[in-house]
Amino acid sequence: MKSIYNFITVLCICILAGCSNDFLEQQSPDQLNSSTFWRNKADAEAGLSSTYAYLEGSVEEYAFAEVKWPVEAYREDICKLGSDALNYQNWVELADFTYTNGNSQLTSYWKLNYRGISNANQVITKVGEIPASAISEADKNQIIAEARFLRAYYHLKLILNWEKVKLRTKYITNQNEISSPLAERAETWDFIVSEFKAVAEVLPAAQPADKAGRATSGAANSYLGFAYLTRAYEETANKQTYLTESVKALDKVQGYELVKDYVSLFNGTNKNSKESIFELQFSENTSNGAFYRTALHFWMAASELGGWDEILPTDMLMNEFKKEGKIATTGNYDSRLYGNIFFKDPYFNDASNPRIFGETYDAKFGTANKPVFRKYLPPTQNQMDTEFLGLNVPLMRYSNVLLMKAEALNELQRSVEAIPFINLVRARADMPGMIGITYNAVKAQIEHERIIEFPLENFRFYDLRRWGKTKIALDAVGRTGFDATKNNFYPVPLTEIQNN
Repeated sequence: MKSIYNFITVLCICILAGCSNDFLEQQSPDQLNSSTFWRNKADAEAGLSSTYAYLEGSVEEYAFAEVKWPVEAYREDICKLGSDALNYQNWVELADFTYTNGNSQLTSYWKLNYRGISNANQVITKVGEIPASAISEADKNQIIAEARFLRAYYHLKLILNWEKVKLRTKYITNQNEISSPLAERAETWDFIVSEFKAVAEVLPAAQPADKAGRATSGAANSYLGFAYLTRAYEETANKQTYLTESVKALDKVQGYELVKDYVSLFNGTNKNSKESIFELQFSENTSNGAFYRTALHFWMAASELGGWDEILPTDMLMNEFKKEGKIATTGNYDSRLYGNIFFKDPYFNDASNPRIFGETYDAKFGTANKPVFRKYLPPTQNQMDTEFLGLNVPLMRYSNVLLMKAEALNELQRSVEAIPFINLVRARADMPGMIGITYNAVKAQIEHERIIEFPLENFRFYDLRRWGKTKIALDAVGRTGFDATKNNFYPVPLTEIQNN
């Protein structure tokens, strides 16, 4: 991850779909290259570092937010563009579904994931060739397993956003191997599933503190369960088998628990918590010129809070949060509403305990009634005004495992078994247990919980597509430009087509 590794530039990366470049006819004898670099464990760890560095496009402090969230979140029915975002045509196109394969943001998303794959393939090959005298077998196996996990993860990100992608399963050293056809979707899923399953047997259950954020068996099994769950809806002939495999994988995710303080998971005060299964690492540490920070908080925050006003919650999301009424044990709405959103409510207008950077909602927003996102914002105004922060980004949380397991069990007609997992998530939010025990009641509850548990974590569109509800949901919020046949997946970037 970015905060625990030094990024190395010795790995050669080509712009085309993340292919390694060993095609120079001559190499400087006094400089490292991909043939001479891989000498020992330190080199192997450095190479792995460069592979983690491409997680979620986190290699750029600004582009990190400006690629990931426009590509993943703007098409969701729970988010809308803020006032400043309307100034960026390539973002607007993603939100109103007028984008083409020349859109710069989806092109960057594609390239960044393939660059991660390229680095992973080089690590897998080159670390495997380091002699036993320079690295122990245990270290070699774990580093290769982490690289394989990342290779599967990057492919997963691609197959979730494109109907067909290029499978890059080996380190390419011959330019003739660069051009290849798009793989069939089932073939890509087969590869992703096999990789997560294999590395889950090798990766440790937990990483030491100095390797926080690195892949574990829990992360591998969580994404394996997610892959099987997604695939179950796509390949209905094998639905029961994939659902069963999803439950088996998710059952192996042990040693985690829900954290009561939901806000702390995202504001930098509880990094790598007991709930976090896989988390993108950043740091405030700047020693020796280190820079592992981003402007994510500015991108997420409304202008009234000192942010850029790029993304806002929709009325639909607010209504979903409030639809059960103030039935929480706190006397308020579902506690996740207050953890995700600042809005006009007595809770945020309590002058004796001002909760928005030391001020009330009215003091910040005046007469406006403008709900704004709270997630990924720091606890204080002083931090909010700092140009770059080292806030971590949880990518897979235990609450997701619980709700995925509940969904798979319900689809297997084991609805009563699913309910306790739903209620665990609700209890953390101070909500009573769900009502009903039928398949339809459990399904509706899962859909509700996933909407309000994961705003800005960008699972919503994948959920809607899995359930066959993308068009219905987007039409319901007035975004009638969505056409499922065209917009359920992004088009292969124009640059990729031109280069092949």
